[in-house]
Amino acid sequence: MSAHKFLRNGVLWLSILINVDIISAEDLSTSQRLNGANTRKAFDKTQQAALASTVRLIRNGKLITHATIVSKDGLLLTKASACVGAREAVFADGQTYPVRIRRRDQNTDLALLQVMAKDKSFVPVQWSNEKLPAEGGWMVSADPKLKGLKVGVNSGTPRAIKREGGVIGVILGRDGNATGGIAIAEVVPRAAGATAGLKKGDVVTKVNGQSVKRRDQVIELVGSYDPGDVVRIEVMRDDKSFSYQVTLGHRSVTFEMFNRNLQMSGPVSKRKDNFPMIIQHDLPLPPEAMGGPVLDIYGKAVGLNMARVDRVTTYALTAMIVQESLRTLIR
Repeated sequence: MSAHKFLRNGVLWLSILINVDIISAEDLSTSQRLNGANTRKAFDKTQQAALASTVRLIRNGKLITHATIVSKDGLLLTKASACVGAREAVFADGQTYPVRIRRRDQNTDLALLQVMAKDKSFVPVQWSNEKLPAEGGWMVSADPKLKGLKVGVNSGTPRAIKREGGVIGVILGRDGNATGGIAIAEVVPRAAGATAGLKKGDVVTKVNGQSVKRRDQVIELVGSYDPGDVVRIEVMRDDKSFSYQVTLGHRSVTFEMFNRNLQMSGPVSKRKDNFPMIIQHDLPLPPEAMGGPVLDIYGKAVGLNMARVDRVTTYALTAMIVQESLRTLIR
């Protein structure tokens, strides 16, 4: 192609582009955006499937988590660490039934519950036959009140989420041969250590009775326990010895005060780690809406929502992992 012809074609294309109206996000009405009314309306059939197979678990009159119906006789799967004390299951049609917990699976953080209702038949979730959903594909779940849908996309690579281990919620100083322990340089406000009574300047001397003089010793010993475990921390303060029972927190939750994105995120799930295989999506769901299914556009469940990580990230256990755990739980 000659330079003259190339230039002429370029001018022609430029002219076309200049005269094309550019559509920006602001040109879309609210109803046409991701969770707008018109967008959700396109998922009417999926909405029916989501609402039919999701229930709200209630404790003392308040929603604590969602659950997924997995059998006609009222077996439910939900997030184990969030369902403690659940007394009732409220269905999308407003019907309420008592529930009891049957078994838990620590590995997946799943719990199996039974709806206590005689001569009732429920609508179980239909699992997708696909091994893993495609990245960028549509994802939908029931909203917290079971009145409609929340819509988003599969936003990350399927993967295992490693165990974090528990933390005290302090920042340690240098190794402490001279001080007889490790000085606490900072105490994270409202974290496990602060709640227990630890203070800046305390010198950690023992963890569960084991003497420590190096930072890595403290980190390794504390990290060998899980969030929620109670660890005895002994410290020196003003030449006096003190002992504190510290209920360990989650690393990501404890240190979120140092992360601006997480500060903007609002409440997140307490357990967000140690999952064998997850899919990641961006549905705007609160921690209280974990435990319910996440479905594809055909109304098939591709996973079960397990952890709100931040304002744009939710982890869901894959359908394959959930079904494997269910088979173990019902034995």
